[in-house]
Amino acid sequence: MNPLAEQTQAGGNGSRLFVYNGGFLTQRRLRRILGCTGYKLRLGLPDRGDLVGIWGNSPTAHRGRKVAKDRGVGLLNVEDAFLRSIHPGRVHKEPPLGLLLDRRGMHFDPSRPSDLENLLASHPLDDSHMNGRARDAIHRLKELHLSKYNAFSPEAPVPAPGYVLVVDQLRGDASVAASKADRARFCEMLVFAQEENPGARILIKTHPETQDGHRPGHYKTQDAQDAQGRRGRIELFSDPVSPWALLEGATAVYTVSSHLGFEAILSGHKPRVFGQPFYAGWGLTQDEDPVARRQRRLTRAQLFSAAMILYPTWYDPFTDQICELERVIDTLEAQTRAWRQDRNGWTASGMRLWKRKPLQDFFGQYKKVRFIEDPQKAHISGRNRMVWAGKATKNHAGAAKLEDGFLRSRGLGAKLVAPMSLVLDRQGIYYDPSQPSDLDNLIAASVDLEPEKARRTEALLHELIRNSLSKYNLGGETHELPTGRRILVPGQVEDDVSILLGAGPIKTNLDLLRATREANPDAVIIYKPHPDVEAGLRPGLIPESELANLTDLVAHHSDPIALLDEAQEVWTMTSLLGFEALIRGAKVTTFGLPFYAGWGLTQDRCTAPSWRSARPDLLGLAHAVLIDYPRYYDPVTRQPCPPEVVVERLVTGNIPKAGFGNRTLSKLQGLFATYTHLWR
Repeated sequence: MNPLAEQTQAGGNGSRLFVYNGGFLTQRRLRRILGCTGYKLRLGLPDRGDLVGIWGNSPTAHRGRKVAKDRGVGLLNVEDAFLRSIHPGRVHKEPPLGLLLDRRGMHFDPSRPSDLENLLASHPLDDSHMNGRARDAIHRLKELHLSKYNAFSPEAPVPAPGYVLVVDQLRGDASVAASKADRARFCEMLVFAQEENPGARILIKTHPETQDGHRPGHYKTQDAQDAQGRRGRIELFSDPVSPWALLEGATAVYTVSSHLGFEAILSGHKPRVFGQPFYAGWGLTQDEDPVARRQRRLTRAQLFSAAMILYPTWYDPFTDQICELERVIDTLEAQTRAWRQDRNGWTASGMRLWKRKPLQDFFGQYKKVRFIEDPQKAHISGRNRMVWAGKATKNHAGAAKLEDGFLRSRGLGAKLVAPMSLVLDRQGIYYDPSQPSDLDNLIAASVDLEPEKARRTEALLHELIRNSLSKYNLGGETHELPTGRRILVPGQVEDDVSILLGAGPIKTNLDLLRATREANPDAVIIYKPHPDVEAGLRPGLIPESELANLTDLVAHHSDPIALLDEAQEVWTMTSLLGFEALIRGAKVTTFGLPFYAGWGLTQDRCTAPSWRSARPDLLGLAHAVLIDYPRYYDPVTRQPCPPEVVVERLVTGNIPKAGFGNRTLSKLQGLFATYTHLWR
């Protein structure tokens, strides 16, 4: 936890917080963050030692100020933090991911110093580790196109670069009023932008709530016209676009007090500021109306450290705890990815009946998924299209292929256990090496993994290894293994599409064992049958007589990760266990072309496709496979989540049990395993 949050929590520990705004009582997330920070909400009148909580400069804030003054108690000023949600909370009621809890004032009000200004003015801000975190976080925000509000597509086109960006704000906005600005001030700013940039195109960016028709801004249509009503070099631009893309094309930025001015600083601009926002006065802006008491000169990393790491109280909805900025970025990344992919709706084909509810959970948060089997009808629906990868045909061209992810569940899909990770691939699918997949591209792009990504991946792998996690997390029996050079050979389902599409000349478990024994006559060979095969649900059984001749141990119903911990090598066709062995430091030999083969990290008996020429390290491969490629879903909060949350659920076992219908159908499926064609 950051120092200011610790200080705030210490100050709030057991403190009664009296409120006179209904939002404090009706907004569950607001109550939870305050509760986690140690404040106890109360109604009535405070006594000495209590606090009064007010929401910024809301219409009800005057009540709280009056009570605090009359009763001689302190104020706690509460506002949304600078990374909030997909949409503005005022309209869409989405809960925030953090709050600004300020005992001194409000960050946007320069009439008196706030806790944030105090940090910027007097905190050393010289911690190299914290400034490194700041630089990493700035890079991630830019790369992921994350902002305070995020209802835009990063691919949405912005005007051709070379414009001067003038930022509009909402009429009646508290930060505008605190800077004593009005329409006249905004018009003056527009004149300055024209005079200081002769001949340049001027782009006026409207506020998201203005473009949605909820609240007006300060600029009008006529501000972009000449005296004859014709369009000149000024353009009102209201499209929802990434602020980072917009700032990249700007040659100069003009603002009164918009948060976009802060992001302009982080993008490398020195914005011209006509108000007195928190980020003005520290040597990073050109101030038309400077705050005299702000004399310190800061770096961008120092400004970010104070405003984004030290000042806010960040909240993790998955653990219901106060957290660090990095966890919020992970969470917002998962949320925005889901919104950007799902907001236009999906049609789904080739989905078994039991999968439909989990798919609605994953992809139907913004628009319900429509299950349409006819590819032509799905195409004319105008929605995005997905098809279960194993059911895709040429008639599904253009549809994204769907498959289970690599940290799937605690239990088999064949036993109808819902997944917590899924992958959507718009090119191919990870187990088909006959054509490039999105995963291939992500792995190739991970050759020069940024330090923050490498650290995150390393931490994720550490948790997987420490907690013995795998795709299905079945556990199982442990075996006393013979001594010697141990080679683990994982059995596979022989009609699995990864074998049909990704195996080489060796396509059966028996042939795999024979080839492994022939190449390693003196090794200790441990064979682990696939759990679906052992359960009698899928083909791939090897006669006991053959097993006796080719193996030193058959690890029936075993814990695969416990076996990996004891084996030095894995020999496989295309099993995911090969990837799980790689991340645990074992040597892997492949007889097929699984997604992790062909990148220089495995010993391959088949020639890799030409597009697998990149040479990532293990962390690069793992980042692509476990972080970039899958989507994750938390069954507890029923929200998109980062992979770390799924790991935590798998470790703790805090996962809702399958419904009665699924459990019953799973048992019937086991009884009638011979007739799998009836439900597959």
